[in-house]
Amino acid sequence: MGSLRNPVGPLPSSIYWRRRVVLLSVVALLALVITLIVTTGGGGGKKSTAGSDGKNPTHVITPGPGQSGPAISQHPGGRDESGGDDTGGGADSGGSDGGATGSAGSSGGSSDAGGSSGTAGSSGAGAGSGAAVAAGDALPGSSSLPDCTSSAVELGLRSVRNSYSPDQTPTFELTAKNGSSADCKVDLGPAHAVLTITPADGDDPFWSSDDCLKGPGSLAFRVPAGQSITYTVTWDRKPSAAHCGTPAGGPAKPGTYLLEAKMPGHGKLQTSFVLSAD
Repeated sequence: MGSLRNPVGPLPSSIYWRRRVVLLSVVALLALVITLIVTTGGGGGKKSTAGSDGKNPTHVITPGPGQSGPAISQHPGGRDESGGDDTGGGADSGGSDGGATGSAGSSGGSSDAGGSSGTAGSSGAGAGSGAAVAAGDALPGSSSLPDCTSSAVELGLRSVRNSYSPDQTPTFELTAKNGSSADCKVDLGPAHAVLTITPADGDDPFWSSDDCLKGPGSLAFRVPAGQSITYTVTWDRKPSAAHCGTPAGGPAKPGTYLLEAKMPGHGKLQTSFVLSAD
């Protein structure tokens, strides 16, 4: 034990003490390194075990199959816009010949006095048009169905075409839309829903539906609750005169004309159209 405290050798004792300190430091460092290696390795094994025991499952996200095309395959709105032109064409062709289904009876005079005939709505009717009605659909005069009030029914007037060539018959539509919860009746006959056609550059009507009645002047139609009806009138381009008088002048000339409808209790409706020269 004395040799441990007092080193024996040819060199000074301080040198031997330094060697012992260095050796002990190396041994302690090696022990520390071994301890760290063992601790780190053991911890990794525990994590692996914990990850595979089902208590803390590991979630793995794998990419799905790649897409070679765009994510959106339809046009905005969920419909194919390529058919839009076809729809417009259908509406245009429907009014090109003044086509109608079912006669509504004559409401004009002789060929000299000119006049119009009511028909069912054309197939080219646009938005807002309802079920087509004709004279045969009119209610009997004894019908107890209440009259449509202006607050319950909205009336509409339109020309099927904006412009008519010489071989086309001007065709107009009267519509009635019932916004109430009960059925009612509306009179669209030529003496009640009076239509007049006036040149845009004049003041006097060129033609009026009530000038010379040859058919029924009253045509009352049922307007179902929440629905619409459409009554169509065609014009032969000839003038009319009051009380079936002889009109002055011949057929209507090319130009712009104002179409007006007046109904008691429903005010006045207006639109315009053009008779082209070719």
